[in-house]
Amino acid sequence: MSIFTYKQRNNITLISIVLLGCLLFYALTDLFSSILGAIVLYTIFRPLYIRLVEGRGWNKSMTAILLIIASIIIVVIPFLTLCIMMIGKISGLNRDNFPIDQWLGKLDHLAGSKFKQAHIADTLMLKLGNLATDLFPSVISSTISIFITLLVMYFLLYFMFVQFREFEAGLLRYAPFREQHALKFAKALRDATYSNVLGQGIISITQGLLLANGFFLFGIPDPVFWGVVGTFISFLPVVGAPTLCIPAAIILIANDHTWKGVGLLMYGILFIGNVDNVLRMVINKRVANTHPIISIIGVFIGIPLFGILGLVFGPVLLSYFLLLVEIYETNRMAAERLERIKTGPDIQD
Repeated sequence: MSIFTYKQRNNITLISIVLLGCLLFYALTDLFSSILGAIVLYTIFRPLYIRLVEGRGWNKSMTAILLIIASIIIVVIPFLTLCIMMIGKISGLNRDNFPIDQWLGKLDHLAGSKFKQAHIADTLMLKLGNLATDLFPSVISSTISIFITLLVMYFLLYFMFVQFREFEAGLLRYAPFREQHALKFAKALRDATYSNVLGQGIISITQGLLLANGFFLFGIPDPVFWGVVGTFISFLPVVGAPTLCIPAAIILIANDHTWKGVGLLMYGILFIGNVDNVLRMVINKRVANTHPIISIIGVFIGIPLFGILGLVFGPVLLSYFLLLVEIYETNRMAAERLERIKTGPDIQD
C-alpha cells in the first residue's frame, strides 16, 4: 500500500512535470528561434495549406514541401542576402573606405568650428559601425548555426503541416483555458502575427524602396544600401526610414546643395511619411493593429535574444505574451463571477 494519497501523488507528478519542463526549456534555448520561426511560418501559410489540401485535394506531404520551398525563396534567401550586403558595407566603415568620407570631413569641420566638437562625425560613425557589426554577425556569423536553425525550423514546420489537425487538436486539449478562449487566442495570435510580420514587413519594404528611390533621385551615393538600411530600421515605428533623410539632407546642404537638401527633406517627411501612414491605416483595417509601444519594446527585447531577427520576433513574442495575459485575466474574471453566483444565496441567508 502506498504511503502517499492520490492527491499527493498528483502533486508530486505535477512538480516533476514542471521541473522536467524547465530543464527541457533550458536545453532548447538555442533552438527557440527555430520554434518561434516555425510557429510564425505555420500561422502565415496555414490558410493556403488548408485550401490546397482540403479544397483542391493536394497531397499533404508534397504541399508542405512546396510551401517550405516557397518560404525559403520568398523569406529566407532575400533576408540572408540583405544581411550579407549589410555586413559588407559595415566592414567598409571600419576600413575607412565608406563612400561618404568627404561628407564626414565637412561635418567634422562644421562641428569643430561652430560647436567645438571636432571629429564628432567620425566618432558617431565608428560607434554606429561597431554597433552594427555586433548586431548582424549574430545572424550570419556561423553557417553551421544558421543551417541547424533552419533545418530544425523546417523540420517542425513540415510535421505541423502534415499533421495539422492532430497538432491543433493537441493544442486545444492541453491548453490551460476553455476551448472558446483557446479559439479566441488562436485568432488573436494569427492577427498579431499578420500585423507584426506581414503588415510591418510590407511597410518596411515599401519605405526602403521609396528611400532608395529618393536617394537615387537626389544624388546620394549607394542608394540601394541605404534602402536596405531603411528597410531594417522601418521596423521601429518611431524611427522609420524617413529619419534617414534628415542627416542626408544636412550633408547635401553642407556640400552647398541647399535645394537638393531641402527637396530630400520634404520628400522624406511629406511623401515617405504619409505613405507609411496610409499603409498602416489599410493594414490595420484588415488585420489587428499593433501598438507602436509594443513594437519598440519588442525590438529591445528581441535583439539581445535573436540578433537582427529580433526586429521581427521581439514584437511577435511580446504580442503573444500580452495575449496570454488577456486570456488569463478573462478566465480569472469568469471564475470570480462563477464564485459569486455560487456563494450568493449563502450570503443572503
